[in-house]
Amino acid sequence: MSDFRLKVFECVAKNHSFTKAAQELCISQPAVTKHIRVLEDEYKVKLFDRTGSKISLTKAGDLLFEHAELILSQYNRLEYALHKISNEHVGSLKLGASTTIAQYVIPKYLAKFNELFPKIELSLINDNSRNIESDLKTNIIDLGLVEGVIKDPDLNYQSFTDDELVVITRYKNENLNKEITLNEFIKLPLVLREYGSGTLDVIEKELNLKKVKLSDLNIKMHLGSTEAIKRFILDSNCLGIVSIAAIEQELYDKTLRIIDIDSINFKRQFCFVSMKGRISDPAQEFISFITNWKSY
Repeated sequence: MSDFRLKVFECVAKNHSFTKAAQELCISQPAVTKHIRVLEDEYKVKLFDRTGSKISLTKAGDLLFEHAELILSQYNRLEYALHKISNEHVGSLKLGASTTIAQYVIPKYLAKFNELFPKIELSLINDNSRNIESDLKTNIIDLGLVEGVIKDPDLNYQSFTDDELVVITRYKNENLNKEITLNEFIKLPLVLREYGSGTLDVIEKELNLKKVKLSDLNIKMHLGSTEAIKRFILDSNCLGIVSIAAIEQELYDKTLRIIDIDSINFKRQFCFVSMKGRISDPAQEFISFITNWKSY
């Protein structure tokens, strides 16, 4: 890195913490403090306001942060391009994926990508789709992978695979046939993902096409992950709605089964999401890798 102090400053600003920045950069907290002090002395400005344990950027800090991001981005692109001349791919890639993708879809891709590009430092956080998009806009991550409900005009959405949400119940629930009507579905007890999840957005969008609102459903509980829904369903006669990719083992073991709803199909796409006009070279490499997955 050509200017490590800028990297330290950016890390403190993003984490709102000297301690977290030190942990992320693998240096001591006094070293972080020293780097920030040198910058403040050099430019004769105060970069952070400190109130107790909380810190925030000053006006000068905001200005430096804006330019630091541009400068560090160019450094990273230069470093990547120079190494690529020697057929090396060196850099870092911070990914953010919605919970379903992080747990059931992306791991096999990460393993192969790491094998092919071992010098690209990978990291992955998982959260619901709205938070992933927010992390992208605040530069916490370089690339997001979310359920494809296009919501933000500042972001680019690019499909990379199809998915289907299915209605499930425990295998031994003898009260239900393999297929039910929409009216029957509305009355049955249901467990769904939390508000803000891409899964719930897809469900809501499809039901709206049938003039059905979420408030019309007999929702017993919202849970924060697909795994939580599956575990709940195994000990309940409630229904759940999850990605078919998440229940392959349970279908094989005959612990869960799928219930079809007449005239309803919860189809969706998994998408890359990036900032318009801003995508790092490692992120672009990752998109190309998955797009051409069958070639590997």
